[in-house]
Amino acid sequence: MTALLTLVQWLSPAFPTGAFAYSHGLERVIAAGDVTDAASFEEWLRNILHHGAGWQDAVLLTHALAEGADHDALDVLARALAPSAERLQESAEQGAALARMVSGLIGRALPPRMLPIALGEAAAPLALPPGQVAQLYLQNFAGNLVTIATRHVPLGQTEGQAVLARLLPEIELLGTWAAVASLDDLGSCALAADLAAFQHETQDVRIFRT
Repeated sequence: MTALLTLVQWLSPAFPTGAFAYSHGLERVIAAGDVTDAASFEEWLRNILHHGAGWQDAVLLTHALAEGADHDALDVLARALAPSAERLQESAEQGAALARMVSGLIGRALPPRMLPIALGEAAAPLALPPGQVAQLYLQNFAGNLVTIATRHVPLGQTEGQAVLARLLPEIELLGTWAAVASLDDLGSCALAADLAAFQHETQDVRIFRT
């Protein structure tokens, strides 16, 4: 139980990785009028989870949890898979913050890596089921974006949490699938979200870093 609670702490919004500063391109699609209510936000978030960074990160994370994992090689792969400078920045800066904070807590030196690799390397000694780790990671990822949408679409708090609640069964399945996926199963086809990330880089007024 302590191992599970430790992971929940690391994935808590209160854990200082700076996740609140990154919108994953959501700020851009809200400004463009593509996400205007709970239904359009849910569709956008579902696409990210299934076909974008959600799936990619979950697969990379489960491989980083494996015994004997080559974290250097996985980190290089994660960086190569980032579709834009902002996505690279988002994952690299959060991963570095997580590695730095966990290192201070457990006294084990952890190098700065992309977020899913940093979490996998840190969490491997907890010996939790990889699917469970991926599920909690995806819930945290989605929850952060729900918080942003609640404030900036804007959605009511009940509407925002209802979106997350409806996606939980899919998050459970995605984590389970990621635990048995190979690196050959990596891929992304969230083109609209990737284009939004490119456009956000030159957006005149920005609240979030991505």
